[in-house]
Amino acid sequence: MSLRRRTVEVLVAAGLLGAALAPPATAAGHGQAPGRSVPLRVATYNIHAGAGMDNVFGLDRQVAALRALDADVIGLQEVDVRWGDRSEGRDLAAELAARLGMHVSFAPIYSLDPVSEGGPRREFGVAVLSRYRIVSAENHDLTRLSTQDPDPVPAPAPGFGEVVLKVRGLPVHVYATHLDYRGDPSVRVAQVADTRRIMAEDRADERRPVRQILLGDFNAPPTAPELAPLWKELTDAEPGGPTYPARNPVQRIDYVAVSKDAVRVRGAAVAEESLASDHRPVVADLLLRR
Repeated sequence: MSLRRRTVEVLVAAGLLGAALAPPATAAGHGQAPGRSVPLRVATYNIHAGAGMDNVFGLDRQVAALRALDADVIGLQEVDVRWGDRSEGRDLAAELAARLGMHVSFAPIYSLDPVSEGGPRREFGVAVLSRYRIVSAENHDLTRLSTQDPDPVPAPAPGFGEVVLKVRGLPVHVYATHLDYRGDPSVRVAQVADTRRIMAEDRADERRPVRQILLGDFNAPPTAPELAPLWKELTDAEPGGPTYPARNPVQRIDYVAVSKDAVRVRGAAVAEESLASDHRPVVADLLLRR
């Protein structure tokens, strides 16, 4: 089965999550909502393959950081699944889901042959964790410059994860992404165009306004010219602070963005200092319009 369609979904029983992150000052708390709108708390977190700012693998630290967000939906980047020694050969997507009592969909960017015959495939990509049932999932292609090829050229490759959730009866499209990190923005320009095309196709498939949430590490600041086309259809949650590096951050490259016509941002924040990764998480309180 092609990687475009091969999105792994692990379902685990929902459990009680830990203490809530204090809501942003502009939010009323994600358990309340005016009128008939539906509240949803979302977050994005680049987990650095399970390693902290100290480059030491420590999934317990990341579980604690994720639990503290008290988010209903979380987009993850740099997720190892049986990748190798740096993450102890573990399936980080499934393990984080199990420990947090959430559903998960994993979308690999790379899926490599096992090191030894009969072993598991080595995979690396993005994931979505959700308290709500995952109705469907897809692993879309974006233009990429492979880090596994010694002489790469831009080409379509998987790793743009999409899930459809049912949140109190409302369908919600959630996308997890990780854009190119290089100083030359040309690949990000192509990736933004791909992203807009895929999200536009989803909107065209439905008559009503489509609730869309884009979570990810864009590897560029909000004012970067290559990101400007995104803001034609999407609203940046604007958490009000830098996210990278986790210790003394100087730039915001991690985003929650939502469709303008169907989702409203009540408030957003960069999580309190955590060295569980080399990025800080972003959390946002949203209202889904009926």
